[in-house]
Order: sequence, then structure tokens, then C-alpha cells
Amino acid sequence: MDFDATDLRLLDLLQTDASLSNQELAERAHTSPATALRRVRRLVEGGVIERRVALLDPHAIGEGLTALVEVTLDRQGAEHLDAFEQRAVAQPNVQQCWRVSPGPDFVLVLQVADMPAYHALVQQLFTQDANVRNVKAYFSVKRAKFDPRLVLPSPVRTSGSAAP
Repeated sequence: MDFDATDLRLLDLLQTDASLSNQELAERAHTSPATALRRVRRLVEGGVIERRVALLDPHAIGEGLTALVEVTLDRQGAEHLDAFEQRAVAQPNVQQCWRVSPGPDFVLVLQVADMPAYHALVQQLFTQDANVRNVKAYFSVKRAKFDPRLVLPSPVRTSGSAAP
């Protein structure tokens, strides 16, 4: 999908605050409400905008322990990787699941209330799986940055288009 300057402004604004009304979004993007609505609809239908969510402070809701976990499996056949991945993504406390290479097979980001909750998840997800060979966990002591925004490309300029 090609993006023009208006698409990029809309995407940037929505990454910052997806709760903006269409009217506010249009004003800030310097376009009409009808254009903003049509463009955003196209970006959703095109799969560029996956979903709109509220980002919560984990500590405010009692989910204050973040763990980054490397998981290595004994058998790495496609069916074994798929089976572990399905089990991991089914766990609500697994926020992110990445297949990686080289090194471990997976890197998971877990968000749990405390160490007993982490231990319970470990028992359920890793200990009971005979194919899990190694688990290495890192526990966050401070979140220095958390920003899910993506860096957007610069608008493509055609010959003869003026600079903004």
C-alpha cells in the first residue's frame, strides 16, 4: 500500500492517541472529516491498522512483574515449534511471542502480578512441556522506555510537488 502525506499524518496521530474523534483527527491532520474517515477505513481494511487499544500501566492494575524469557526446545521441527507457539500465545500473561534465530527458539515477554504468579505460569507453560529444553528469564527492574509506535516512512514526493 502506498502512503501519501495525509495517510502518514493520520497514522502518526492515531499511534499517539487512537481515542481521537474523527473530527479531532481531521483537524489535526489538516483534512476534512470525510477524508479522514475514508482514509482510516482504507487503512483498517488494508491491514495497516491492526487494532486500536488502550495502553495500561501494569503497576496500576497489579501486574508489576515483567519477564523476558528465552525458550529453547529439544526438537525444532515445524510441528514442535507450532505446538509450543500455540500454547504460548494462548496464555493471557504472554504479551509477546517471537520466534527468533539464531540462539533460543522463542523470546517471550510475560507480564504477571508477582513471582508466585510467574512460577505458576512457568509450571504451566514450560515445566509440563517435555520438549522445553532450556528457559532463561530476565526480570525487569525498571522500564526505561515503552513505546509501541512505529517509525513511519517519509512521504514520497513526485517531481513537481512542493515541500511542506
